[in-house]
Amino acid sequence: MREVGPLATALDRLDAQGYVYVDRQTLREVEPWLRWSPVFCAIVMATGTILAAPWLLWGLAVTAALGAVLPSHPFDYVYNLGVRRLTGTPPLPANGAPRRFACGIAAVWLVATGAAFAAGLATLGYALGGVLTAVAALVGTTHFCIPSLVYALIFGRPGCATEQR
Repeated sequence: MREVGPLATALDRLDAQGYVYVDRQTLREVEPWLRWSPVFCAIVMATGTILAAPWLLWGLAVTAALGAVLPSHPFDYVYNLGVRRLTGTPPLPANGAPRRFACGIAAVWLVATGAAFAAGLATLGYALGGVLTAVAALVGTTHFCIPSLVYALIFGRPGCATEQR
């Protein structure tokens, strides 16, 4: 029987991010915590953009680049090694290719945003930073990931979500 309601929508959006092969029960338990990294990224992006601080944006770009090449985002490791022990929740699963792709896009976008501020192009920096922050905040609040949709258009959606239910 297929789930319906907000949790079903969240799980479908997580499948689009590459979590289609994660055990459904585990995914239900960690679903709220899969917002952890996007929310922290959005907070740092917003701060770097508001302050027009290239160094902060470039530092986050390194973190995002690591999220693109490692099995999990560095902020996920913070959760897995510390926070989950306080919450009693299971570890976050490794990120799927669409979510790592999103981290790669974010890394490049953050470098460009920082470069705009460093070059004195504040309007461009604010525009780039504002859009990227909004995209990260969307993922952090709804699990709706625009870069994962781009990934699906280019490479196809991972697995078939209906097979997993």
